[in-house]
Parts: sequence; structure tokens; C-alpha cells
Amino acid sequence: MEKVCQFLKDAGTYYLATVEGDQPRVRPFGTAHIFEGRLYIQTGKVKEVSKQLAANPKAELCAFYKGTWLRVAGTLVEDDRLEAREAMLEAYPSLKNRYAADDGNTQVLYFQDATATFSSFTKEPEIIKF
Repeated sequence: MEKVCQFLKDAGTYYLATVEGDQPRVRPFGTAHIFEGRLYIQTGKVKEVSKQLAANPKAELCAFYKGTWLRVAGTLVEDDRLEAREAMLEAYPSLKNRYAADDGNTQVLYFQDATATFSSFTKEPEIIKF
């Protein structure tokens, strides 16, 4: 999982896919943090992505960096503990101008039953489950 998180940080931007009814929705994200042995992302509860994940928590992200792409598929589970939100904001202090751990909007979610696949045109895929 550490390798997955570091790849996401190195890539800087990854794209998270959710569904809304029968329509896929994809948008850029930039947070990836390991807290208590789980891979977390962050969003705002007022955003459509939060509503989509509440309706269907299955999601997939994709990132590309130096000729390799990573896909992570799994279920995103909200962690509503203050400590989890604080950990994310400490890892990404630039978010503090838009979010606060106790603002009622900051949402952190972790991947459960995830499969990460590293792929490239030059080697066999590497699969990591967590």
C-alpha cells in the first residue's frame, strides 16, 4: 500500500471515477495519505462526488507517472473520526485554507477490499491487494 500511496503522490494528480445512476463520473484528485494502515483520500461533503459515493461506494482511480499507470479499484468507506480528518489536513496543509477538520464538510474515505494494478507497455502488470 505504501508503494501505491507514493505513486499517487509522485503523480500529483489522479482521476477518481464514480457512478451517478448509469453515468460514469470522473474528476481529478490530489490527496493520498496512509493513516492507521489504510489508504485515504479527501473531499468535501457538499461535492457531487460525496453524494455519488454515498449512493454507490465502489470507485476506481487512475494515475500516470513516468510511463506507468496505476489503477486502484475498491470500495471507499467514510471515516468520520476527527483524528482521521486531522491527519489528512496535516499531510496536506494547503487544504487548510478551504477545509477544517471540524467544519462539517471535510470528508475522508479509505479504500477497502482494494486492488491496485501497476501497468506499463514494458513489463507485466503488478497487482497489490489491500
